[in-house]
Amino acid sequence: MATQIVMDHSGDTRHSFDPQDAAAIAQAEKRFMELTGAGFMAYKRTGDGQGEVLRGFDASAEETVFRPRLVGG
Repeated sequence: MATQIVMDHSGDTRHSFDPQDAAAIAQAEKRFMELTGAGFMAYKRTGDGQGEVLRGFDASAEETVFRPRLVGG
């Protein structure tokens, strides 16, 4: 199972999907596009406390974390 974790002001929401299911992948990719289009940053977890910024959907990522962009100055 792959998981997309969406962080926001209320905590986090987890969306799991089967990376072998084409319909589930399409839904996960749609969610990725909607969230990044709304200003969320996406990261693929690569190790303990480590991550890599994703510029596009990666169906092979076990965990993708989305967090709102920080604004301020």
